[in-house]
Amino acid sequence: MEPLRAPALRRLLPPLLLLLLSLPPRARAKYVRGNLSSKEDWVFLTRFCFLSDYGRLDFRFRYPELPVPNISGLQAKCCQNILLYFDDPSQWPAVYKAGDKDCLAKESVIRPENNQVINLTTQYAWSGCQVVSEEGTRYLSCSSGRSFRSVRERWWYIALSKCGGDGLQLEYEMVLTNGKSFWTRHFSADEFGILETDVTFLLIFILIFFLSCYFGYLLKGRQLLHTTYKMFMAAAGVEVLSLLFFCIYWGQYATDGIGNESVKILAKLLFSSSFLIFLLMLILLGKGFTVTRGRISHAGSVKLSVYMTLYTLTHVVLLIYEAEFFDPGQVLYTYESPAGYGLIGLQVAAYVWFCYAVLVSLRHFPEKQPFYVPFFAAYTLWFFAVPVMALIANFGIPKWAREKIVNGIQLGIHLYAHGVFLILPFLFCIPTAFPTLLDLSTLPLPLPKFCHHRPLFRKKHLGWHRVKLLGSWVGNRRVQHHIFFFFF
Repeated sequence: MEPLRAPALRRLLPPLLLLLLSLPPRARAKYVRGNLSSKEDWVFLTRFCFLSDYGRLDFRFRYPELPVPNISGLQAKCCQNILLYFDDPSQWPAVYKAGDKDCLAKESVIRPENNQVINLTTQYAWSGCQVVSEEGTRYLSCSSGRSFRSVRERWWYIALSKCGGDGLQLEYEMVLTNGKSFWTRHFSADEFGILETDVTFLLIFILIFFLSCYFGYLLKGRQLLHTTYKMFMAAAGVEVLSLLFFCIYWGQYATDGIGNESVKILAKLLFSSSFLIFLLMLILLGKGFTVTRGRISHAGSVKLSVYMTLYTLTHVVLLIYEAEFFDPGQVLYTYESPAGYGLIGLQVAAYVWFCYAVLVSLRHFPEKQPFYVPFFAAYTLWFFAVPVMALIANFGIPKWAREKIVNGIQLGIHLYAHGVFLILPFLFCIPTAFPTLLDLSTLPLPLPKFCHHRPLFRKKHLGWHRVKLLGSWVGNRRVQHHIFFFFF
């Protein structure tokens, strides 16, 4: 069999990997610190989804003390404020990116009765501010906290203001938490359960990977280990690595509230790689590779190389776009971007190609219908799962619950794809589904009992048949009991 060649893709992957891993980490809530120096009088700092009863913000701010003006009415302009907005349409959506509102207008939407303003001065007791001197300079150092109570989980947005002043300059450090449990403390409410979900799916995929390796070992001993099954093993192995790195990232994040963004980017790259390997395998099977023929034509190889290179580049662009251009002041989903829409389009195009390949294979080899019908039906669901998931995530899931739900759905889609490929042969005991007809006695696995009781497998159906093996006639031979193992 002639292996597929994609030298351009192989040359592109190392530099793209280095590019993605070198991207600066995006500041997210949980544990945030930094130095702010801006000429703006209103600046967004971070966001966090607090639980309805256990949300807590602990902060420390320090900035140079300014002399209090003597002119009446200017007192309010001298000092910096922490502003706490929540996700009600009249609050954060009404002020963020609102070019027609100045600093005072943005402050005016806040409800005083909700204690949403923390004035960073010694006059405001809850701010915990005190004057300290350092190298002859007087600073206001403010250390305190605030608890959050609401009727449901809410996104809270933290901004800093100094209306009418000459800009903002301060050092800040914030710790945003939900309860005291290891599984919730540093996690935003929309991230609850992600670590547990990833660990669960990691264990499941490890089992799938070891089963695939065991079956592959048995097949290799019988010289039946074809390229498509090797690709399935590779996709499962890369999926395991991806989930392992996700678990490492979220485990570190649960410990310190920071995590390592490079580990997360690497996990996303591996996750996408597993998806791409599996997608390529499905298209090859649809074209009949290792099912009706042993090699792909030169033109077909070129088309596949071009398509997979385009798909890979789009995935990389999506990751770069998410890292560099997603606005942290908005709760955005991965597919809410031009690159995300491009991926959906490529997924639809892949399905059209898959349909065409299967139809062509069935037209030339109608005897393979028992294999291709269940195969096509099972993976049609998989092809449409990603676009449907994107639509549901964008329009049907509340933003304060989106990330954890989408994470579970996405992993479930991958598990469905790998699980179906692993167990499909056991669900359909169909003869002549694969060109290499096998004797039941040579199979490495025990058959389900119901296979032996079907009339199709009784002795009266035995007979002499011509067998077409990888495109050439090998003559007459006696066909005994056969089973549907398309990856043999």
